[in-house]
Amino acid sequence: MNLIIRGMSCILFLSLPFGIASAQVRPDTAKIDTARSLTVLPDSVKPLKSKFRAFIVPAAFISYGALSFALPPIRQVDHSIHNEMTQHYPNFRSTIDNYLQFAPTVGVYALNFAGVQGKNTFIDRTILLVMSEAIFYAATAGLKAATGRLRPDGSNRYSWPSGHAGNAFTSAEFMAQEFSGRSPWYGVMAYSFATTTAVMRIYNDKHWFSDIIAGAGFGIIATKTAYYIYPAIRKKLFRAKEGKNKALLLPSFRYGTPGILFTATF
Repeated sequence: MNLIIRGMSCILFLSLPFGIASAQVRPDTAKIDTARSLTVLPDSVKPLKSKFRAFIVPAAFISYGALSFALPPIRQVDHSIHNEMTQHYPNFRSTIDNYLQFAPTVGVYALNFAGVQGKNTFIDRTILLVMSEAIFYAATAGLKAATGRLRPDGSNRYSWPSGHAGNAFTSAEFMAQEFSGRSPWYGVMAYSFATTTAVMRIYNDKHWFSDIIAGAGFGIIATKTAYYIYPAIRKKLFRAKEGKNKALLLPSFRYGTPGILFTATF
């Protein structure tokens, strides 16, 4: 039990400061959803201010997880944590981790709906979220089959990296990027949910410790990458040379089917 607590505390306290530091945004530049912002793309999106060191910790997480295939001492940590968990909680089962992984994402939209301003408007925020998830799954989808690591419960060989943990930390970094500029406690809350999700994957006997460490690293880097590259893509696709909006999204309802109308001038 002590091994699990110490290990997950390292995840939380190592990754959280970097997530908060790279997500700072002046409160007076934060944006709130309005009827117009839900359909019209604003002029610009502020680029991520992260320095290179913001990527060091999640990269170290991925490296640690990858080295578990080559270094016996790291693999021994996996087995020690697993043995301790099964000894103290042999019959533990819960499905809460299936829902906790989405908690920070739900929180971002709920907070803005309640009037708490975030960094980006609805459309840009949603595109950033989709990009983050796409980057994460593109980076990890093939790794589960390629590595073929057996899960602790023996159910299949798709253990590394942890998808639940990765998705949870993708979501946590998403909330940190959107709201930590207003208060660091949003980042603390988001990363706490993500860490709890990762811990639950171990308690549910679905992942080894190195699986969730790697998943956390992939998740954080995926979101940071999306926030880093999106402003340039956004400027290229959705802004005219004179700096005016050239794109519009509108809800549509035709022949009984709802949809979205997108128009752009190129």
